[in-house]
Amino acid sequence: MDTPRKQSIKPNTSISASTGENEEVNLVRQLGIFSYTVLIVGTAIGSGIFISPKGVLEYTHTVGLSMVVWILCGVLSTFGALSYGELGTTFSKSGGDFIYLLESFGPMTAFLRVWTCLVAVITGSYAVLGITSATYILTPFYPDCPVPDLAVRFLAAAIVCAIFFVNCVSVPLSSHLNVLFTFVKVAGLVVIVVAGIVLLIQGNTENFENAFQGDGDFKWIELPLSFYSGLFAYAGWEITASMTEELIKPSRTIPVSTLIAMTIVSFVFIMANVAYFTVLTPAEIMASDAVALSFGQKVFGNSGWILSVVVAFSCIGAMNGGVLSTSRMNYAASREGQLPKLVSMIHINYKTPMPSAVIMLPISIILLVGDSVYSLINYLSFTRWLFAALTVASVPYFRWKYPDWERPFKVNLLIPIIFASFTLFVVLVSLVSAPKDCGIGLLIMLAGIPVYLIGVCWKNKPMWFEEGIDKFNAFGQKLMLVVESEKKED
Repeated sequence: MDTPRKQSIKPNTSISASTGENEEVNLVRQLGIFSYTVLIVGTAIGSGIFISPKGVLEYTHTVGLSMVVWILCGVLSTFGALSYGELGTTFSKSGGDFIYLLESFGPMTAFLRVWTCLVAVITGSYAVLGITSATYILTPFYPDCPVPDLAVRFLAAAIVCAIFFVNCVSVPLSSHLNVLFTFVKVAGLVVIVVAGIVLLIQGNTENFENAFQGDGDFKWIELPLSFYSGLFAYAGWEITASMTEELIKPSRTIPVSTLIAMTIVSFVFIMANVAYFTVLTPAEIMASDAVALSFGQKVFGNSGWILSVVVAFSCIGAMNGGVLSTSRMNYAASREGQLPKLVSMIHINYKTPMPSAVIMLPISIILLVGDSVYSLINYLSFTRWLFAALTVASVPYFRWKYPDWERPFKVNLLIPIIFASFTLFVVLVSLVSAPKDCGIGLLIMLAGIPVYLIGVCWKNKPMWFEEGIDKFNAFGQKLMLVVESEKKED
């Protein structure tokens, strides 16, 4: 690991630039405990809880073991979120795991994290969320036939563009929309949970009898793959420390919001699965592409289309929260010289890092057009948890290397050790269980190394190249009305 640069941990620093009118352009601290809790909940609850139960059951083969996996995934995700919370209160910069990887494992590892996110992990997820939300919005209008693919793609593109636009022009508006989307998706899950509990009380317990007896096809080596599906549903907690510079009293907001949000998400996810298994048999869950819709059709009949709208809102809300947080990682990467300078500039009126969001939009739209987005995300999924494990592993490293650092919030060291160890184990087993997919993903990740060497490490670039980059930055500044930060870190 590289020695961290102490300027990254200066408390309560802000990046600003003068507009020439005695007004500074900076990232404004405007998110409190409620707003940030809703942001975490809204990002964590995406499409996964409505789809992933099938993936968990596929590798566990029993209702009982599936429930154990869902509970453990909730515990692990909470451990990971709390570990990120300590890092977020230790480092004063926004950027989340990019900053932590930069300070612990060095600039190349941090760049590969940004590279994989831009190539597919994050941009591809926006494309998938757009397609999923568009499909569920249009499904009620095509009750007797498949939804036209062209209509799905056009609506998905419109949704993606709208979410990016909102995040470019207003953090408060994005936050308010996130509250709305989160309310709708949580309300939908509460309906599922209440309906399931009522039916369970009425005696629908058949699927829980002999809960650990399956079809005999269970293989221990495949069990970690079930955690991939479960962790995918919980994913989103990584944003817990990505917006440090925009939080009101981050030393309090981050840990409190993290604990509240992960408690809500874990409870709702576990109870939703209890409801699913109360209504649907394991065979019905395995035959369904959208478990929540199958649940709705069986319980609510013709009114089940309401859950289709809930799934659509859930996907849009997850995308909104993802763009809001991930753009700060791009912003931080540019500020550290790993992306073009334009990406770290701030809009003079909206006070948002507009270019850091805009850079993801064309990639998301391109991935939206083709069908390869699903394959890319599948290939690169293991890198998401690899980087999460490395990030959390930096908690005990920093404790050992720099014991005197101020840490407003500290977790028990067993928490990051358990999370990092288990997640690395899952990643290693997936390399054995799915060597082709993980191998392709590994090659895509490693393809970022020459990009890093040429774009970041190569300092004596030709004059024509430097002039081209300068023209690009100047054009982007004029187009988006953004300015470079004037106040620099010491």
